[in-house]
Amino acid sequence: MERFRPLSKHLSEQLGRTVRFTVLTRYGNVIDNFQKDHLDGAFFGSFTGALAIQKLGMVPIARPINLNGRSTYAGLIFVRKDSGIAGVAAMRGKRFAFVEKATSAGYLFPLAYLHAQGVKDVDAFLGESYFAGSHDASIYSVLQGKASIGAAKDSVYDWVQNKEPRVDKELVILARSEEFTSNGLGVRKGLDASLKAKLKSALLHLQDSPQGLKVLETLRFKRFIETKVEDYQSVFDVAGKAGIDIGTYEFRND
Repeated sequence: MERFRPLSKHLSEQLGRTVRFTVLTRYGNVIDNFQKDHLDGAFFGSFTGALAIQKLGMVPIARPINLNGRSTYAGLIFVRKDSGIAGVAAMRGKRFAFVEKATSAGYLFPLAYLHAQGVKDVDAFLGESYFAGSHDASIYSVLQGKASIGAAKDSVYDWVQNKEPRVDKELVILARSEEFTSNGLGVRKGLDASLKAKLKSALLHLQDSPQGLKVLETLRFKRFIETKVEDYQSVFDVAGKAGIDIGTYEFRND
């Protein structure tokens, strides 16, 4: 909330109406809350964004360029070096730490990867799997030996790697996905066109004023760029490879 409060204040001033943010506790909850709480917009992850586009007609408008210069990320599958796992065949009967059902890097990509390697029944193939709840939690699950295999987005893996020397010593990356769109702001279908245009302009021009630059500094973003429905195509493609119909997919965790 502290990170996004300056953005809330800036957008309120630019739009001439109060903009309030709320933080949800789980990835998948954003779809339910978007409908239940009558939200006008939300920052969606790539998978939840694709779900919102398909299920709610959500309109993506902008996403950030992170400090590393990227507006996308990739999914990683990694194992402990002492696990003896060098490929999919050796994953049979092992414990896999996913992130959540509503994540591209932490669930969708690993499913697609296993399917492409001939594993059609993932639950039967693995000894056990569970949802760690966040990307860093998945990484730590493998690092601490709670699981032999894990999945997470590369940006979080890099962040943990930079502060934990054990990552280089104890983990190895086996697979990397194609690029997915970073968390972007989407608005509800039917939002007033003038308001949508003002919101989009305010985000795309944050870097043009001293106040906007301070907002970006607090957010730890370089700037925002325009985002469109077609930017989520990689998610729809990977979902198909994973055997998932996004239109009917039950995204909440058990």
